[in-house]
Amino acid sequence: MAMDRGFEVLVRPAWEADQAGVVNCLAAAFEPYRGDYTTQAFADTVIDAAGFLERLRRMHVLVADSGSEIVGTVAGEYAGPQGHLRGMAVLPSWKGTGLAARLLLTMENWLRTQGCRRVTLDTTQPLKAAISFYENSGYRYSGHTADFFGMPLLEYVKHL
Repeated sequence: MAMDRGFEVLVRPAWEADQAGVVNCLAAAFEPYRGDYTTQAFADTVIDAAGFLERLRRMHVLVADSGSEIVGTVAGEYAGPQGHLRGMAVLPSWKGTGLAARLLLTMENWLRTQGCRRVTLDTTQPLKAAISFYENSGYRYSGHTADFFGMPLLEYVKHL
């Protein structure tokens, strides 16, 4: 059954050795939207190897490890009562399995243990399926829109 497929993986903190898998996962997930992004916005979203190592240094990065490849990822950071999510992605072949919800819940639970009571994330208008997923997961548009390398960046908020 397709919904059970997301539970064939181990969701765990990322290691440096996950670099290629995370970069590949982000690239595969966002490639269909490349034309909707400015060059700079796409490069900031689909990080390279150095970007992954920087993210790993600054943030708590989770991966979904199938045993043979990284099939999903999300990163989170916190400052007191507020957390922020970044770099949420699952491989296209894993969409609809429940894996994204599992990654999101695991990260929210980790943020809660750090004392976070409010979580933000930013997304772009072309990611309509992601926006729907976030809204179905309890996130609400805050009304704040920023410039993201020449395209609108929408802030969503959830109270934990």
